[in-house]
Amino acid sequence: MAGSIEKRGKNKYRLTVSMGSGKNRKRYRRTVECKNKTQASKELAKFVAEIEGNNFIEPSKITFEMFSQKWIEDYAKLNLSPKTVFNYQSMLECNIFPMLGGMKLSEINPIHILGLYKCLKERELSDSYIMIHHILLKQLFESALGWKMINENPLINVKPPKTQKKEASFYNKEEAQQLVKALKHEPVKYQAIILIAMMGGLRKGEVLGLRWEDVDFKNNLIHIKKATQYLPDKGTHEKPTKTPSSIRTIALPQMIIDILKEHEKNEKEKERICAELWKGEGFVFTQKDGSLINPNIPTQWFGRFLERNNLKKITFHELRHTGASLLRDSKKLTIEELSKWLGHSNVSTTMDIYVHPFKKTEEVAADAMEEIFNE
Repeated sequence: MAGSIEKRGKNKYRLTVSMGSGKNRKRYRRTVECKNKTQASKELAKFVAEIEGNNFIEPSKITFEMFSQKWIEDYAKLNLSPKTVFNYQSMLECNIFPMLGGMKLSEINPIHILGLYKCLKERELSDSYIMIHHILLKQLFESALGWKMINENPLINVKPPKTQKKEASFYNKEEAQQLVKALKHEPVKYQAIILIAMMGGLRKGEVLGLRWEDVDFKNNLIHIKKATQYLPDKGTHEKPTKTPSSIRTIALPQMIIDILKEHEKNEKEKERICAELWKGEGFVFTQKDGSLINPNIPTQWFGRFLERNNLKKITFHELRHTGASLLRDSKKLTIEELSKWLGHSNVSTTMDIYVHPFKKTEEVAADAMEEIFNE
């Protein structure tokens, strides 16, 4: 297989690879940016290997769907979490491919992207969900540009969909107390799950990812090391925490420790009854046979619990939000300490998500200024 290099301008080289002979002779071209001819030679070698390995697709012929599938396999699955890959695949197959899938990748322009967003809006998808589509498309077309599949990114001239920041709901002190009171009449397992999420500030996956070895009964501590999640192709399984900062140690009130001790007794009794049918692997919260709980189960139980007790409707994740709000209102933690408690990778995340608890601080500052200048 013959290959040649032709300089086409400053730091630009055209690579040409010929394969076959006579009527069967094919010529492949690619323009690359390189500092010198030596670097261009290395790119030519890669180009030849790509063609010989049947991994080369003529850019002018590749459709958006073909490229997206290659991007999922060659990039997304290697660099993104399995849940993100699953969500991206679902968005592509259900919402994007029907409109853009069959189009040539190089022919997609800003008008097509705007048309897609309009269609998604007409289907009454939320602004935040459409924004995730924009983020996905931006990654796809940036990769296509970097991989020399297109000459221009159509997303550059498309403004992202407008989104209105939705402030999460949460319980105040009195509502949280009502919740705790109502929980006393519920199964111990769910008492523990709900209270750990709220009083420990854990994400649902972190709660369900706890193992008994992570519970320090002597010092009233839990160690968050892993999490769980559900994916259709893998079922419920253990996974790393959201970020390295999510690995942390949390002190729990004595009331939760006492509930966990009672729950542990119940789990041991379940194991005794199941005998050789027990599938437990040391997780704190399990199904009847000791296997992992599908994350949807606590969510559904919590919704029914709120309805039964006529309590204000909040999501399971907003239990964590409630805990953060109550702690901030207590003024016993700095914003840095609260961020660490939540397992955020940086303080700005805490400020952004939990902006409403800090209004009181602003009010205190205003009151202080008024007192100073009214003396």
